[in-house]
Amino acid sequence: MTISKPAFYLGLGAGIVSIALWVIFNFYNPYSNSSGDTVTRTFIMLVLPAVAAITAVLLSIRILMMIAFLWSLPISLYLSLASISIFSILAVACALYLVSYLLMKAKAYQQTPSK
Repeated sequence: MTISKPAFYLGLGAGIVSIALWVIFNFYNPYSNSSGDTVTRTFIMLVLPAVAAITAVLLSIRILMMIAFLWSLPISLYLSLASISIFSILAVACALYLVSYLLMKAKAYQQTPSK
């Protein structure tokens, strides 16, 4: 099964942006003194779903993209609603996981032969 180019680029871009924002959030954030516990929790909630999303577009696995969306949704919403900052982009990346999933699903329906 192949996926559409927009689904591929949106999913891949959102995953890369999420990983980059995680690095900024934990290691270059002047307003936060990130402890090991914070780094670990944000790694689990931001980086692992981003890796799942990148894997989903590279291997064309729709359900993995939906898992990445649902997995990153709580912390993305929290970081975007708690304060207005660059980290609000994480909610956009999370939404792009969903858009990529929907585009992947639409492509699968187009490839299904009708009776």
